Amino acid sequence: MKKIAVIMGGYSKESSISLKSGNIVYENLCRKHFMPYRVYIFKDKWFMKDDQNREYIINKHDFSVKLNEEILTFDCIFNTIHGTPGEDGILPSYFDLLNIPYTGCNQQYSNLTFNKKYCLSLLKCFGINIAKSMFLNKDQFFSEEKILKRVGLPCFVKPSKSGSSIGVSKVYKQEDLHNSIKDAFQYDEEIIIESFLQGKEISVGVFSFGNEITVLPITEIISQNDFFDFESKYSGKSQEVTPANLSVKVTNRVKRMVKKIYKILNLSGISRSEFIICHDKPYFLEINTIPGLSIESIFPKQLKVANISLSDFFSDFINYSMNK
Repeated sequence: MKKIAVIMGGYSKESSISLKSGNIVYENLCRKHFMPYRVYIFKDKWFMKDDQNREYIINKHDFSVKLNEEILTFDCIFNTIHGTPGEDGILPSYFDLLNIPYTGCNQQYSNLTFNKKYCLSLLKCFGINIAKSMFLNKDQFFSEEKILKRVGLPCFVKPSKSGSSIGVSKVYKQEDLHNSIKDAFQYDEEIIIESFLQGKEISVGVFSFGNEITVLPITEIISQNDFFDFESKYSGKSQEVTPANLSVKVTNRVKRMVKKIYKILNLSGISRSEFIICHDKPYFLEINTIPGLSIESIFPKQLKVANISLSDFFSDFINYSMNK
């Protein structure tokens, strides 16, 4: 029986979502083939919890646990940490050094996809439709007039390396731009200022456990708030329609683009991408290589519509990760 460490938590504000994702994985792993362990990774402490909520400190030198008089090691890591250090490549590189298999893409591609600045710039070179944008580094001089001449109003201000819409704001007036930029810089040293795209927002889940890329049923997102922000995502203030109300032509166009992006970024395992459909053309917004797996999350709902059980899916994901 394979021993699986389901890691959750993390160092960002997404840690609360990661804990929900991790527990969904822990609860749904098949006990006939796997022995799962809940492992929590926070800035101040790495530890494992047993079913009696007793804590056991993780030895960071080899990612082992002293369990009574035995040393517990793991056959595979199931990574459910959104944000740093799980989604930005830090932990993948750590597990590579220890030669422990893990779910998700490696350090190089984790870092690339997590940084919107690099990811958008690369995909644009391959002809992927993206919004007009500008990038700013912290302490860099900028002209509000030049920014708005480029992207227009309204526009979005986003941290380059952040998920769940944390630190994102929508700007309608020039006088609000400075404070939005200042707020975004609290979350990252690089930010993106992006033009507003009027259209239908969709989310597309993808997985590949071999040569074939599978695109899950597409979800249309209808937010009650001004945009699909943190509250909309996790407080029930959005309507999610799966499958999305798209024509066959647009659906096929989205699927082709998603597969193209997946290949360009050399991804493996699972991902979820966001798009805006404008005049039947999909515009890429961002990609998540460790999408949420909580009850509120989109990816598990797409699996359900596709008639794929979480237990089977997680088993396939682990087996692929151990064999690749």
